[in-house]
Amino acid sequence: MADRGAMDQTQTVVRLVDDVLGDAVIGTYLHGSSVLGGLKPASDLDFLVVTHRRMDDRQRLLLTRELLKVSGDPAGARGVELTVVVQPEVRPWRFPPTGDYLYGEWLRDELATHGAAPPQPMPDLAVLIAVALTGDHPLSGPPPARVLDPVPHSDVVRASVEGIAELLNELDSDTRNVLLTFARIWVTVATGDIRSKDAAADWALARLPPECRPALEYARHLYLNCSYAEENWSDELRARVRPYVDHVLEEVHRLTGH
Repeated sequence: MADRGAMDQTQTVVRLVDDVLGDAVIGTYLHGSSVLGGLKPASDLDFLVVTHRRMDDRQRLLLTRELLKVSGDPAGARGVELTVVVQPEVRPWRFPPTGDYLYGEWLRDELATHGAAPPQPMPDLAVLIAVALTGDHPLSGPPPARVLDPVPHSDVVRASVEGIAELLNELDSDTRNVLLTFARIWVTVATGDIRSKDAAADWALARLPPECRPALEYARHLYLNCSYAEENWSDELRARVRPYVDHVLEEVHRLTGH
């Protein structure tokens, strides 16, 4: 992680987790862009925290309050996505996994108003844990393979497919990420690999018909080069979004039956 600001912010988050959760913390691990190809201009910092026991209400309130201060535009920093899992609830592995706590910038208003949601099933933790294991980047504690069980490929695929409905709901509001995530789902289902967003886009672009490429090409360009403030989808590109999505959905259905 060459970004000095990201390194400082990462250290701040690790200290915050240790201060709030204390001896409950087994380890804190990077996942996401940090371990899949490196941070890009709009990348979040993604953390997985593994604990011995569930957080109490005071800890949820305190961790949320402090993360609101150090994450995203209000802090002049990258967005933070932080997930807490209790080890006995994911080891031995079972699907769907249960998440103890989740912070993300897309939840900022809800978290500031209502606080963090209680522990609940989080199917996409299958993908997150798989990436953390592959990335093997502990910020504290032992290597992730000593703390977490491997995630079967079938559960990574299942989690990816179960997230499609939510992605479609966000297609207009978060077009860049949704298009890139569809490319990642396709490549994961087809090859078993979990790749960075730009690498997944490269794989998909080589397999798309010409009429389906422009929207994904632009999403890839934005991801590699631009902040969200610089994003500008023309009407022509918007018209190419749905054909691309429909093609990927057809391929995923052909490969999985879902």
